[in-house]
Amino acid sequence: MWGRKRRERELADAREEALRWYERLGGQVMNLPKGDEPATQQALVDASERYNAAGGQLDRATSVTQYQLARETALEGLSYVRAARVAMKLDPGPPLPPLAGQRGAGAIRQDREVQVAGQSYRASANPGVGTPYYYPGGQVAGRPVPMGWYSEPWWKTALVAGAWGVGSVLIFDALLAPSFGDFGHGGYDSGYDQGYDAGQNQGYDQGYDAGQQQGYDQGYDAGQDSQDQGGYDSGGYDQGGYDSGGGYDGGGYDGGGFDGGGFDPGGFDGGGGFDGF
Repeated sequence: MWGRKRRERELADAREEALRWYERLGGQVMNLPKGDEPATQQALVDASERYNAAGGQLDRATSVTQYQLARETALEGLSYVRAARVAMKLDPGPPLPPLAGQRGAGAIRQDREVQVAGQSYRASANPGVGTPYYYPGGQVAGRPVPMGWYSEPWWKTALVAGAWGVGSVLIFDALLAPSFGDFGHGGYDSGYDQGYDAGQNQGYDQGYDAGQQQGYDQGYDAGQDSQDQGGYDSGGYDQGGYDSGGGYDGGGYDGGGFDGGGFDPGGFDGGGGFDGF
């Protein structure tokens, strides 16, 4: 009985939380002027799409998780509203709770332009005539797309279909990967290289020293206490690498450490856009 009441209360709380952000988004979409700038208009179009999507999710929701998804959609819509207000040079309003995928995606910090198949693609930290499409940052079909303004919404196909096409992958690599893009001094390349080197050196050295010392000491003690026990070989030391951001917010390299005698650098989970593919 008490368990059922608790679940009902949790469901009601999740519904109210989702409704709170949904209604706030609706008020902004209805009352904010569209303006004349392409960036403002496009951001408000995207906000309206999220408002409609969140409304549909709320109508169908029957569990806490489903209400949380509706809340996330409403918050994403409010992120577009904030972007529209910035484009109109208005106060963006109070900060929003972070979206689920934003933490590992980072943000564009400097302008860049690349050519892919004869077409120009741009990314910027600021709205403009050449970069009217905003993205709040997040994971798109397993790849982190940084928050920023873009010349084309090249990620939308993957966002809807759940998989990247060949053309979108080429654009992703050109704009966000170090093998193609020019990110300037202290950009993505610097963050990746410094993070990798520091993670490798620190994780290996500390893991090796700790594993060797601990294994020796414990093995020696065990051997002294009992004749039928051999040396004890403890696991190594798992020390995270160094996370040094570069051209994105939260770039760098998240290294593994030394785990039981071998070095496991892990993957690259940069806030900047490279997902170890």
